[in-house]
Amino acid sequence: MTRSSPLTPHPSPVIAIDGPSASGKGTVAERVAAALGFHFLDSGALYRLTALSAMKHGVALDDEAAVAALAAKLPATFRDGAVWLDEENVTDAIRAETVGEGASKVAALPAVRAALLDRQRAYRQAPGLVADGRDMGTVVFADAVAKVFLTASASARAERRYKQLIEKGNSANLPALVADMQARDARDTARAVAPLKPAADALLLDTTHMDIESAVLAVLAHYTLCMARSKQGN
Repeated sequence: MTRSSPLTPHPSPVIAIDGPSASGKGTVAERVAAALGFHFLDSGALYRLTALSAMKHGVALDDEAAVAALAAKLPATFRDGAVWLDEENVTDAIRAETVGEGASKVAALPAVRAALLDRQRAYRQAPGLVADGRDMGTVVFADAVAKVFLTASASARAERRYKQLIEKGNSANLPALVADMQARDARDTARAVAPLKPAADALLLDTTHMDIESAVLAVLAHYTLCMARSKQGN
């Protein structure tokens, strides 16, 4: 992995997109990456994979040392548009609500976050990276050239998740999803290490009444503006 000193700009720019669960940041980040020809990091998938691995190995999600050990040696790969865990296609499995809840729990463990930090930074390669998660702009890529905090009301996010689950043939309860969103938000914002919050220099983008395409265009425009400012500063 290429490292740069705090005084030396990294040659590969990063667009950091953070926000709460189901805010649309994953879809937006992936489309922004495609538009720019950049690499894409779904950091949440790494935490979901860690939670799924713990469940498969019978490791309690609050056993910090054991979960961190799994995270450090996670046999995970992203290829052919799918997510693999030890050669098993777990693309759909990691999106299960129970795994999502587990991911939020293990993400609050400092040792787990430390174990995955360098792994996430290794995705930063030319020509650039679009990274989405909870602490991309505040911790993992604090020097990102463009930072966005994507959010939406809990009810709007729950409705989006509800539609996704129904479309996939899964059962879903909207009031329960709203409660789950609120619980995850509280857990993610209150954790001691890398809590969910906007970076001081992030663009705040509320997508409650915004479609995906409009959000993508807003992020691209922000990136263009940030790059122009960066060049002026040099």
